Amino acid sequence: MPDYRGRILGGSVITRRATVAGLGAALVAGCTGAPADPRRVVIGASPTGVPFSYVDPDTNQLTGAMVDIAALLTRQLGLHPEFRIVPFSGLVPSLMTGRIDLIAAAMLRTPAREALVGFSAPVFAYAGGLAVRDDARGVYPDLAALRPLRVGAQIGTRFVDQLREAGVDQVSTYQGLGDMLRDLAHGRIDAAYGDNPILRMILRIGPRWAVHMPAEFHGPGKEQLCLIARKGSPLLARIDGELGGPALGRIVPVLKRWGLQPSEGHA
Repeated sequence: MPDYRGRILGGSVITRRATVAGLGAALVAGCTGAPADPRRVVIGASPTGVPFSYVDPDTNQLTGAMVDIAALLTRQLGLHPEFRIVPFSGLVPSLMTGRIDLIAAAMLRTPAREALVGFSAPVFAYAGGLAVRDDARGVYPDLAALRPLRVGAQIGTRFVDQLREAGVDQVSTYQGLGDMLRDLAHGRIDAAYGDNPILRMILRIGPRWAVHMPAEFHGPGKEQLCLIARKGSPLLARIDGELGGPALGRIVPVLKRWGLQPSEGHA
């Protein structure tokens, strides 16, 4: 499993300099006027979703489980993957406007998203996770227990919808889970709700905040994690063909390498 230590700054797996440099590189790459490569596939990934997609500040390159899976599958199809840094909330708009061809990030399959974009067969699945401060005195078995609290969630995610559906009115949105956990530790919010594997990873290898994930909490059921393309894209059918064959077995070592247990990743 990769060593993430030293790669978390304020709980976010990216620096401002890395973000600017990466986005600038993407803009330059898109404006060179070079002949289009028919085998090129532009893949967008968010920079703060460790272990699924994040920017390694040592190399300024996107990495993570979903990045590796997208690279494996597209290369298996004889394509040339080109990765671009895109903020999570900008991934679907970038896909729909043709700036990218594929999304490889911690973006769960939901009915609202299915109305806009197309999803591959699932490669993993997980539910939401909850974090509270160590001095919290409540018991939090489900989302309904959060109704009196100020709760953070990542903008553009399914978890914002789940909180509101559960009757949680005080929801603050964040670009990344690291910033959300930092505000939780400093008392600006009372709880943080988001991707279970990402929360666990940041709390395990990030700053030593007085924050924990209550064992009694059970969120709504697991939702599927897939690669995402435009509706009707022939790329999805080709990817599904790979996932229906030997490529599915090659994904298991990738998940394990990033600390994700495939046996836990079924919807």
